[in-house]
Amino acid sequence: MSGTAFSFRMGAGFPGDVGRHFASIEPALIDASSPPTAYGQAVVIDQASNGVRPFAAGDTAITAPWGVTVRPYPIQQPQTNQDYGAIGFGSAAPPTSGAIDILRMGYIMTVLPAGSAAVKKGGAVFVWCAATSGAHIQGGFESAASGGNTAALDTELYQFNGPADSNGNVEISVGFVGGAGT
Repeated sequence: MSGTAFSFRMGAGFPGDVGRHFASIEPALIDASSPPTAYGQAVVIDQASNGVRPFAAGDTAITAPWGVTVRPYPIQQPQTNQDYGAIGFGSAAPPTSGAIDILRMGYIMTVLPAGSAAVKKGGAVFVWCAATSGAHIQGGFESAASGGNTAALDTELYQFNGPADSNGNVEISVGFVGGAGT
């Protein structure tokens, strides 16, 4: 962290960071033909490979993903051209094969696209299923529905835990039955 300064306010976290102490995390195989592309991304089980993959076109009916990819700590780009890494904080990519940690229950940080609608504690969570377009990333979380492009997640299992920070980082609660204010 040499040379890094936070002028006003430190960010809320990085996508894929587990946000609270209480969490249920399990390893899962990665579907090598369609691996997760980011930490803090919702994933589903691919029945053919028995591995996890991000949401894809046609997954709009899925309301309960298997979980969310967890960023291991510490993580740093293994090959760099400068001491301590030449890559920004929290920007490393997940592996494309092998195993990956998946949050099944707990709190996790993720990022919303630039220009997303404001979210509130207990608010509904959506996942972009269509091809990546502009700020909308296939398999990424969204703050509002978009006809035919998003999957609406079960609000008993997935909720925003408050507004996003200035970088779009937001905490989501995962797997807590009885949510949505009940």
